[in-house]
Amino acid sequence: MSAAEVVITAAGAIHPLGDSPQALHEAACAGRSGLAAITDFPTAGLPRDTAFPLQDYSPREHLGRGNLRALDRTSRLAATACQKALDAGGWEAGEGRKEVGLVLGTMFGSIRTISEFDRRCLEAGPQYVKPLDFANSVINAAAGQAAIWHGLPGINATLTGGPTAGLQAIGYGTDLIRRERAALALAGGAEELSFEALFGFARSGHLSDDPAGPRPFDEGRSGFVLGEGAALVMLEDAERAAERGAPTLATVLGQGNAFDPTRGRDEDSAVAAVARSIELALQEAELPAAAIDAVSAGASGLRLGDEREGLGLARALNGGARKVPVAAVKSQLGETLGASGALQTLLALEILRTGRVPGVHRLEKVPKSLETSGLDLSPDAQTTTVDRVLVTAAGLDGNHFALILGKVSS
Repeated sequence: MSAAEVVITAAGAIHPLGDSPQALHEAACAGRSGLAAITDFPTAGLPRDTAFPLQDYSPREHLGRGNLRALDRTSRLAATACQKALDAGGWEAGEGRKEVGLVLGTMFGSIRTISEFDRRCLEAGPQYVKPLDFANSVINAAAGQAAIWHGLPGINATLTGGPTAGLQAIGYGTDLIRRERAALALAGGAEELSFEALFGFARSGHLSDDPAGPRPFDEGRSGFVLGEGAALVMLEDAERAAERGAPTLATVLGQGNAFDPTRGRDEDSAVAAVARSIELALQEAELPAAAIDAVSAGASGLRLGDEREGLGLARALNGGARKVPVAAVKSQLGETLGASGALQTLLALEILRTGRVPGVHRLEKVPKSLETSGLDLSPDAQTTTVDRVLVTAAGLDGNHFALILGKVSS
């Protein structure tokens, strides 16, 4: 039996720059940024007081009536993205969702809740902790709570591959449908902004010291700036989607996963892992490297990480033999960790639809190592013919993931 063709039929998100592929893409192409002051928690002791936060986020506005007490912030973000995707696909509550599942990627899960539960237990005593907090202190809480809220009885899974998690979730959901182990799956990622994550990344030297924000692929990059949000796509079998007359946004052509055990310390190992993930995706899609028309890169502004990703892209895409336009949008969206690959995927859907590739906002000087890479790195958006988009994600632990999306044949 041949594997089923998997298509994306709907998408939804919650992010400072928008809640749909169209809104995110428009903002990215226009050069808008979600960088803003952090107002949700104190920033004393942190090296910066700006990030890419959801300001004035009202879950009730998106989720309607119901008891929200059981849902903490990460669960609410995931549930909101679910609502947006379900609405976009016309999936009514009840019988219409009887086969829909949820595959969610995240790095830290409900880290605020986890930290608060532990802090209260230590400071005030075990008798004063909130029972509801304990239910949300496990890494798969957001996926479970969002599925409960929306009545999704299908597969429920959580992937925790760091910044690659959202893209891995889409890959895993695709595999489930191809192998007929699931009929329909919402897949993507969710991540909340927290003091704990900001403090940890500051201590590890990952945060940018640039007040104006991160500068992916730029010679002067100094680190990333954290953001928050959630994004999900609806995956389903192409034949089934056609039978119900669903509009299809893209076909999932191939995916690849590779790991660098040196975590970037060895350049050749790191570059080889990036290239290998892309080569595996091309192999699964049965495509040559020349078939890739545009790239949505995971570059976040890290000194080593961006260079390794760029060199890996160049190696996999024929090393400078042709110009491939690249979008690297984390200077505008922030490093949303487990949600980042899913947000990039939503942008890739619009790149396929419009042929417009967002540039690399705030890029001023391309590093010498990437000048002859064949990557078309520009601060400005450009329009070209796009039939296939490569989406890449790079983890902080050496994990690399690549996903190829294609236009649906008419």
